[in-house]
Amino acid sequence: MQSDYALQYEDLWKRHWWWRSRKQFVLARLRKLARQKNFTQILDAGCGNGLFFEELQQFGAVRGIEPDSGLVTSDGPFRSQIEVRPFDSTYQPPSPLNLVLMLDVLEHIEDDLAAARHVHKILAPGGVFLLTVPALMWLWSQHDDANLHFRRYHKATLRRVLTEAGFRVEYVQYFFGWTIVPMLLRRLLAPGKQNQPAAYRVKVPPGPVNTLMYAKSRFEQLTFGRWGLPVGSSLIAVAVKDE
Repeated sequence: MQSDYALQYEDLWKRHWWWRSRKQFVLARLRKLARQKNFTQILDAGCGNGLFFEELQQFGAVRGIEPDSGLVTSDGPFRSQIEVRPFDSTYQPPSPLNLVLMLDVLEHIEDDLAAARHVHKILAPGGVFLLTVPALMWLWSQHDDANLHFRRYHKATLRRVLTEAGFRVEYVQYFFGWTIVPMLLRRLLAPGKQNQPAAYRVKVPPGPVNTLMYAKSRFEQLTFGRWGLPVGSSLIAVAVKDE
């Protein structure tokens, strides 16, 4: 992640329509899963400054890993629960985990299969791996370059990675379907910018626009998005380590 982008990440998480609506979508999935699972030990991999910890604590004890030290402040409220280090095969939690979250993290890891296999290893039997990733390689843009992504996923490729890692995949589905047309229009109307990742900046839109986009995303999630979309700019998956 670019250093200046990292500096504004917390503000984006708190105010930007995309981060806010993704958080609500993930929370809805977790509440549904928590009716059947006991998430006593939770790991948020790629947790930033523990921005999701307050909400996650309703499900169980939370710890996190963040490889980008620029995202973690020394005086943050959850600093003692965060390890600043890569998520790799050397990481061992103090106890088996019941839930591992990777929210738009796996695309940053070059060997995504090795990462998924390690998640499988550190989960307790019956544990859940919930992740979101950017979808569809034909939507690749300067956003992916600026964020140092290795790939975007199709539904089948994400399912294959999880299956080869040893998981039973409960579901994989697209979301943010409504954003595809604006993303393609942006590419069509400003093709030169696609080759300038260094100049790429994410900003919180003006209030009315931000509110409208959040409302559109939540409407999609709460209506036909609940049963899965045929296409979308993001994917969410839930995979289980069998007993």
